Amino acid sequence: MTTSATSMSATDSTRTIVTGSKTTPRGRRAGSRNREQLISWAFLAPFLVAFLLFLVWPIIHGIILSFTDQSLTGAGGAFVGFANYAEALGDPKMWQSMGNTVWFTLLSTVPLVVIALVMAALVDRGIPGQWLWRLSFFMPFLLASTVISQIWVWIFNPQVGAANNILEFFGLEPLAWLQNPDTNMISIVIATVWWTVGFNFLLYLAAMQNIPPQQYEAASLDGAGAWRQFWSITLPQLGPATVLILILQILASLKLFDQAYQMLGGVASDTTRSIVQYIYEAGFVSYRFGYSAAISYVFFALIVILGVAQALITRRRKEQF
Repeated sequence: MTTSATSMSATDSTRTIVTGSKTTPRGRRAGSRNREQLISWAFLAPFLVAFLLFLVWPIIHGIILSFTDQSLTGAGGAFVGFANYAEALGDPKMWQSMGNTVWFTLLSTVPLVVIALVMAALVDRGIPGQWLWRLSFFMPFLLASTVISQIWVWIFNPQVGAANNILEFFGLEPLAWLQNPDTNMISIVIATVWWTVGFNFLLYLAAMQNIPPQQYEAASLDGAGAWRQFWSITLPQLGPATVLILILQILASLKLFDQAYQMLGGVASDTTRSIVQYIYEAGFVSYRFGYSAAISYVFFALIVILGVAQALITRRRKEQF
């Protein structure tokens, strides 16, 4: 009994928390966690500072500006309430620019998805010189918008451009591609598709190469040809990649500005003025910063609505399958 009591006493004494200059194991663990947290915050601090300065604060400042009559010249700045938003919602030029942007998005999204899918399918099937095809398909995407715009301005030149030479070869009348209101938007769409289709091509190619080859082998043993394998195996498994490409492409097309502005020499017509260009003109041409900010947030609200609708549609499709 004495021995047992002695051992219990010794055990209790080792579990006793020693105060003073000595630190307990629990205290050491807490101190170690605090140091790790401080180190983590130290690494995150540069990003957080940049995030607050270049994203959060501009958004807050833009919202404040949209409720004022601030001018680029520094004049104004008085609070006007929702007057800028009321003017924007009743501005026919804003809605025309919004319509041009939606029209460009519809015209460019479909070929950017279909052409990218065809290109990826050709390369995935193992045509000779794959590295050359991959390089040639993706190379335009690496060029700056100014380079792309200048290339296509030369191609669409009414006198010496290659586009009219092709039309004349087939016995068709030459066109003033960028000068004609009936064709200038189509010209911008063609240039945009040639410029950006390489990115979608890479996404489709990566998705195709992730499909297990055993599925194609099993289909071949069952007598399925190349077309049947493509429609029954490849396309169904490209659903997630297609949804991603559609979302990215719609968001990119809604931001139309660079190529349209540069190809038309900064002169916007009623058929090509995008909403982003109208925001630019309101702020930097008409000097109305407050009104320009209000238009941008109306556009932002429409994008949010579109994004929520797209998310709901995608979720319903997933639930159905």
